[in-house]
Amino acid sequence: MASTNLFTAFIELLPSYPLQVATITAIEGEVARLALPGGGVLTARGTGAVGDQVFVRDGVIEGQAPSMPFVQVEI
Repeated sequence: MASTNLFTAFIELLPSYPLQVATITAIEGEVARLALPGGGVLTARGTGAVGDQVFVRDGVIEGQAPSMPFVQVEI
């Protein structure tokens, strides 16, 4: 009977790179410059238009992210 470490099995289930949402700020060929909501900047391969919100993982744009309207409520 083989013994398994449950923590190791759990870690293997998790993706190695997180899926993030970013906004395209510039495009040059098939390389896009992206701005993350927290203020970070990264580059990724893929297509889109400047201002689009996209899903990005491991340096690749995976698709368009839904844009949520901004609503401010005063109390």
